[in-house]
Amino acid sequence: MPHTIVEMPSKLPLYSQKEAVVFPYMLFPMYIGEKDITPFREADNYEKYVVLVFERPDDPKSEFPGGICEIGTLCKVNQIKKLDDGRYKVSLEGVTRVRILDTEPAGTMTLAHCEIVREFVEKDLVSEALVQSLNALLKIALSHGKPLPDDVMKMIDYIDNPARLSDLVALYVNLPTVDLQELLETVDPLERLKKVYVHLTNEVQRMQVKNEIAGEVTKRVGKNQKEYILREQMKHIQEELGEDDPRTADMNELRRKIEEAGLPEDIKKIADKELTRLERINQASPEYNVSRTYLDYLAGMPWNISTEDTLDIVRAEEILNEDHYNLKKVKERILEFLAVRSLKENMKGPVLCFVGPPGVGKTSLGKSIARSMGRKFVRISLGGVRDEAEIRGHRRTYIGALPGRIIKELYRCGANNPIFMLDEIDKLGNDFRGDPASALLEVLDPEQNFSFNDHYLDVAFDLSKVMFITTANQLDPIPGPLKDRMEVIRLAGYSSQEKLHIAKNFIVRRELEENGLADRGLTFSDEALQKVICDYTREAGVRGMQRTVASICRKVAKEITQNKATRTEITPEAVAELLGPKKFHNEVAAENDRIGVVTGLAWTETGGDILFIEVTSMPGKAELILTGSLGDVMKESARAALSYIEAHAKEFGIKPDAFKNHTIHIHVPSGAIPKDGPSAGVTMVTALVSLLTGKPARRSVAMTGEITLTGRVLAIGGLKEKVLAAHRAGVSTVVAPERNRDDLEDIPENVRAELQFIFVTEASEALAAAL
Repeated sequence: MPHTIVEMPSKLPLYSQKEAVVFPYMLFPMYIGEKDITPFREADNYEKYVVLVFERPDDPKSEFPGGICEIGTLCKVNQIKKLDDGRYKVSLEGVTRVRILDTEPAGTMTLAHCEIVREFVEKDLVSEALVQSLNALLKIALSHGKPLPDDVMKMIDYIDNPARLSDLVALYVNLPTVDLQELLETVDPLERLKKVYVHLTNEVQRMQVKNEIAGEVTKRVGKNQKEYILREQMKHIQEELGEDDPRTADMNELRRKIEEAGLPEDIKKIADKELTRLERINQASPEYNVSRTYLDYLAGMPWNISTEDTLDIVRAEEILNEDHYNLKKVKERILEFLAVRSLKENMKGPVLCFVGPPGVGKTSLGKSIARSMGRKFVRISLGGVRDEAEIRGHRRTYIGALPGRIIKELYRCGANNPIFMLDEIDKLGNDFRGDPASALLEVLDPEQNFSFNDHYLDVAFDLSKVMFITTANQLDPIPGPLKDRMEVIRLAGYSSQEKLHIAKNFIVRRELEENGLADRGLTFSDEALQKVICDYTREAGVRGMQRTVASICRKVAKEITQNKATRTEITPEAVAELLGPKKFHNEVAAENDRIGVVTGLAWTETGGDILFIEVTSMPGKAELILTGSLGDVMKESARAALSYIEAHAKEFGIKPDAFKNHTIHIHVPSGAIPKDGPSAGVTMVTALVSLLTGKPARRSVAMTGEITLTGRVLAIGGLKEKVLAAHRAGVSTVVAPERNRDDLEDIPENVRAELQFIFVTEASEALAAAL
C-alpha cells in the first residue's frame, strides 16, 4: 500500500513550536502573534504549504539551530483571519511527514529544505489484527468515560490503513509532547501502531483504577451513613438497658479529670462551660475535636503538681562535680539558689543565661542542674524559630491550633517547676509571623510570668516556679530588653590542663563504653591525650577532642575485629599512627621574630584565637592600604594607630620622610574570615613601629588593647578567652591593658603560672615589651 504522492516545493517556510506536536490528517486552528505570522503569510508563495516542527532546545543530539527535530509535518494553510485582539487565527491541515535536510534564514523567517517521508505497508494478518485490536481497545476506553466525537468514531471504524489509524488515535490519548514526537518520528506504520496500542492500554488501565477508586469512595460514603443509623440504634438500646454510651462515658471521664486537676476557681468555670458546650456538639463536627483537645490540655496541665526539691547542698555539689569539671561560677550560683530555697519555700525561679563557645558544656550543664536539684528537665531549641506562635501558641479559631512550646512541654513533663532550658536563644529569627524574642519577654520576666497567657489556653498559667536556663554562643544578637531579664553567666573555653582532666575523667571513660572497649583494659596515657589536645584539636570546648578520642577507639575496635595485636595503652606514638599527621602546628613557636609582623589576640564566638598583623611599605604616594576582610571599627583603629605614630615619630626614632612618598600596607591573614573590633589597636601600633624603625617584633609576645590618638591603651573584653588562645598557641608573654588586671582572677592558675603578663597604660610601654 504505497504512500499518497504529494508534490511540494524544494524549500518551505518553517515554524517551530514547543507546545504541541502536529500529525498528518489533522485539521486544527493556531493562534499566532504578529511577530510569528510571517511563515504562514509567505505560504501563498509556496503552494500554501508550511512545515511545522517540534522544538527541543535542551536536546544535545539536534543538528539544527534552536533544537528543532528532524521529522516534522507538512501542513496546508487553509485560511488566515485577523482577530480583534491583534492576533491571527490560522486554519491548518496536516498533510504528511517530512524530513528536514537543512535550514537557511530568509529575512524574519527560516526556510527548510525537506523531503517527504515515504511510508509503505502491506496488508497482512498482523496489520489487520492490530487494527481490529486498536478499534476494540478504543471502544473499551469509551466505556470508561473517554469521550470521542461521533464523526471521529465513524471515521475510525472505516479506516483500515495502519499509518492513518495510528496517527488519528494518537491525538486522542493523553501523551506528553515528547512521546507524541517519538510517535511522529516512528516511520514504520506497523511499529507506530504497536506503540499507540501500548499507550492506549496504559490509558485504559489508569481509567479502570480511577473508576475503581471512585466506586470505593461512593461505597464508603454509604457505609458511613449506615454506621450512623446503627450507632443511633445502639444508643437507643443502651438507654433502654440503662448503660452509658461511649460518648457519655468519655464526657464523664473528662469531667472527672477536670475535678481532679485542681484548677483555680476562675479557670474551672471556663472548663465547665466548655465541657457543657462540648456535650452539645455533634461528634462528626470539626469543632468537637477542637473543643475536646482544648479540655484535654486544660485538665492535663500541672496546675498544682510540683516535684520536691533536693535541698541537700553537699549532695547537690557532689552531683555537679561528678558531671562537670571546674565551672565554679555556675555551680556556686546553683548552690546559692538551693541555700535560699531551703530558707524560703515560695521563691521565684531564677532566669540564667549561659554564654560561651560551642562544646563547653552549656546544654549538658542544664541536665546536671536538674539532677542535682531533683527536678524534671525540659529542653527546647530556639535556633531558627521565627514564629511567635512557637512561644505563645495559636488561637483556637485556627484549624489545627496547638499551644506554644512552653505550655506543651509543661503538659508533657507533668510538673510546674522543671528546669526549662531554652537552647540557642541567640539564634532566634523574626519575620512577618512575629518576633519570638518579644514573646519571650513575658516568659523570662519573674515579675510577669506568674500569669503567662498562652493564646491557645487563653487562661493565665503560673511560670514563676520554673527555673529557666537559656544558652547562647554570643550576647550581641540577643535584644537588649530580653538580655536585661536574664542573669548572664559566661563560660569561657577550657585550658589544656582542664581539657586533660576532662578527657581523663569523663570523655575517655564514655567513649570506651560507647565503642565496646570498656572491658578490654585499654588506657590512654596523659601524654597521648595532651598530643590529641595540642596537635589534633584547636577549640575552646571539648567536642573536637571527644570526636578524636572516639575515632581512636573505633580504630582500636577495628584492629581487634581483624585479630591484630591488641593494644593495652594509647601512647603519643600510637596517636600519630592511628590519626596520621597532626592537623595543627604551633604558629608562634615555629616562627622567627620578624620586622613588621606582630602576634595579636582576638575574641570569636567559638572562643579566643591568635592573629598576626603584617605591615609593609613600598615607594609610592602617601596612603594607607588595609586588607584582610577588616570591619569599619578595625579600619579606624589602623588609621588612629598611624596618626599616633606620625605625631610621635621623633620619640620612636622614625625618620620624618618615612611617611612621605611611601604607601603603607596593613594586612591581617586569613582574608576570607571577616574581622572587626578595636582591640587590635596596640598590635597595629607595634607592627607599624617595628616596620618603620627596622626592629623585629618578638613572636612569642601576644598583645591586645584599644589605642587612642594620644597613645592611651583602653580596656578590652574577652581577656580570658584571648589568654587561653595565647596559651594554646605557645605564647610566652601577654601584653594587656592595665584596666583588665582584675580579669586575671578568671584565668586558671596553671595558665597564669606558665605565662608572663605585662599590663600597660600607654602604647610606648607595649612597644618596649614587644620590640
